Amino acid sequence: MIGNEMLSDRELRVMDILRSAQPASIAEIHAALGDTVSRPTLNRDLVKLSNTGWLRRIGVGKATKYVVDERYTLFGPVDLRRYFERDPDVRDGGRSYNFEVMELLGAHSLFSPEERRTLEQAQQEHQANLQHLPAALFRKELQRLTIELSWKSAQIEGNTYTLLETERLLSEQEEARGRTKAEAIMLLNHKRVFELIVEQGLPDKGLSLGYLESIHAVLMKGLEVGLNIRTRGVGITGTAYRPLDNDHQIRVQLETLCDLVNAREDGYEKALLAILLISYIQPFEDGNKRTARMIGNALLLHHKACPLSYRSVDPIHYKEAMLLFYEQNNVSAFKDLFMQQVRSAVENYFR
Repeated sequence: MIGNEMLSDRELRVMDILRSAQPASIAEIHAALGDTVSRPTLNRDLVKLSNTGWLRRIGVGKATKYVVDERYTLFGPVDLRRYFERDPDVRDGGRSYNFEVMELLGAHSLFSPEERRTLEQAQQEHQANLQHLPAALFRKELQRLTIELSWKSAQIEGNTYTLLETERLLSEQEEARGRTKAEAIMLLNHKRVFELIVEQGLPDKGLSLGYLESIHAVLMKGLEVGLNIRTRGVGITGTAYRPLDNDHQIRVQLETLCDLVNAREDGYEKALLAILLISYIQPFEDGNKRTARMIGNALLLHHKACPLSYRSVDPIHYKEAMLLFYEQNNVSAFKDLFMQQVRSAVENYFR
């Protein structure tokens, strides 16, 4: 069983010790902690962490040592407020691309049985809503979702249009005063891409590098951004993480990503993997997270799940959850955000 509750400060210190020097015996862990905890208390902590699945025991008796289970890397609870109190250069996250991350993700289901039941219920509720929805109301709801998705996805990237200004732009082609032309283009491109996804759907063969590039090209049209796989390095604000800077390696990783996504049967897993990994690889000069969100929705629609508008997302929380994955390959914060948006979408659209 995987524990989801937040760990105590002492338990987090134990996990940090083991992540930096493992395997380690209880005596070695105790020595690293100093006089801050008694041996019996530490033993109870180790038993708890082992029972919740975050640690594994190696050996028996006095030869017992502990190692961090790889599931802790992916799903271990993280206090985002405390994590981001530290400057990017002093956080202990990975600073270069982890070539093992896809193998790690491929070895585990992203959702617990309880989370899977919640997602299945959401999908069933969405399908039931669609069955009783008149065609005219469906079109109206789809238009509303398109507007709210375009607004929020662009806002996450710094666009300053309000929701009402976005509605006027997308419905009446009227640009807002005091906003830039590029902001209007960004929003209109979101609309075009989402309409394309709804009308044409995902290719029969599933996700492909060509499909990724085509979606990105429409999103970036008119924004003076390179449309091909980038050939030079790129920095990301707020983190010391540096993505790959070799176009051949980027293409290989994207193809591996497509294989990983296509191998999964569950649409929610496919969408979450695509959103995280396209953002992590950063294959393009700009527009990576926008492309990731749109690809995620294409996968959700293909599997008859409600697409996400992200309308209730705090942009800072979104970015922090993504940065945590960049630096630690930890999906917990973004998975929570994703599941909240799944529930929000079903409760707010096509009812």
